[in-house]
Formats: sequence, structure tokens, C-alpha cells
Amino acid sequence: MDMPKPLKIRAANPEDESAIVDLWRACGLIASYNDPAADFAFAKAGACSEVMVGEDEGVIRASVIVGHDGHRGWLYYVASDPQSRGCGFGRQIVGAAENWLQERGVAKVQLLVRETNTKVVAFYQHLGFEVTPRVVLAKWLGNAR
Repeated sequence: MDMPKPLKIRAANPEDESAIVDLWRACGLIASYNDPAADFAFAKAGACSEVMVGEDEGVIRASVIVGHDGHRGWLYYVASDPQSRGCGFGRQIVGAAENWLQERGVAKVQLLVRETNTKVVAFYQHLGFEVTPRVVLAKWLGNAR
């Protein structure tokens, strides 16, 4: 297997928002009830979260929102350019998010996969993630939806 082309990993800037949202859209990560621009802004404003990007020749090829609650880390909007799948970009951005969490003393990382996106489960298992038997409960607050 060829060595993956290394991405330049960095924290996203506000001016990256449009390109990142376009990447999320291309990866099918946006649900009708999510406002991706608001999610981007919320993650950038948080003390315990970050939006990270991986660039190849100045083009954003991967992104992730990473955050923690002081106990567990979470990954959201893990995205890799669909035209560059198999190049190792997804693995690199997940690794960067894991490093971000470890630097903050967070020992466990989790993510959720929508039941409509199960094709990505094998990718995460290849990276060492395990399917865990959990029941996830959710409740919409106020007018959020």
C-alpha cells in the first residue's frame, strides 16, 4: 500500500466555513434538522471543541468537529473528500482529532453513525473503533429542530 499523502492539519478559520459545509454536504452529513453553519460557529466558539481541517495543496480535503465534555471525547461531521477516498485523508483527520483529545487528557473518544450511513462503520472499525451496545436517548429542547 502506498503511503498516504500527508495533509496539513490545522484549526479551521471562520473563512473556511463555506468550503467545510460544502464538504459536509458532499459527504451526505447534513440532516434537514441541522444548520451546518450554526454547528460550525458553535464548535468554533466552544472552549472544549474545535473544527479541524486537513488541506492538500491549499484545498480542504477532510474535516472534523472534535469536542469533549470533560470525560469523553466526541467526533462529529467526520468528512473526507469523496473524490479522494482511499488516500488516507479520513484516517489522518480522525488521528488529528484523537491527538487533540489526548493533549487535553481525554482518554476515550466516541462518535455516532446515523443508521442511514452504516457504510462508514467498517472504516471506523479499521481505525480501532468498536460498535458498543448502547441505547441513545434524545430530546429536542424548545424550538430547536
